[in-house]
Amino acid sequence: MIKKKVCMLGAFAVGKTSLVQRFVNSIFSVKYQTTIGVKIDQKMISLGETEVNLLLWDIHGEDDFQKVKATYVMGASGYFIVMDGTRNETYQVGLELEKLARTAAPQAKCVILINKSDLISDWEITPGQIARLMNDGFKVIQTSAKDNLAVETAFTELTRMMIK
Repeated sequence: MIKKKVCMLGAFAVGKTSLVQRFVNSIFSVKYQTTIGVKIDQKMISLGETEVNLLLWDIHGEDDFQKVKATYVMGASGYFIVMDGTRNETYQVGLELEKLARTAAPQAKCVILINKSDLISDWEITPGQIARLMNDGFKVIQTSAKDNLAVETAFTELTRMMIK
């Protein structure tokens, strides 16, 4: 069995905790819960013959008052940058956190999640911004923790990238 540390990074209220809870426990709560510091969950997944135990570090959201510490990311094998499609400001926060993570864990694999695809008609993040991310070499997946869209796919894809 392989163990892999995966960090969830993004601005506050982008859906990091909801994505983890949907993936680990198959639940979604409409009630917002602020993450203080870091909460660690784990889930075992199988990729063919390979068993991978994912240690999911759900790190507090970054805002003007609370910055993510690079020490949370050190030792990670992979990380998600989560952006809220309905809030354009989360795009820039996500890009800044990606730079922090790349410095703290240079070998780690990255997948960018544009969350809240159930609200796509309200999106402020544009197709052009998403295309720029993909042109820069990022794997980008549109997800909805609420409707369970592409959540399993996202975690499976990052796991595949980490064990290559």
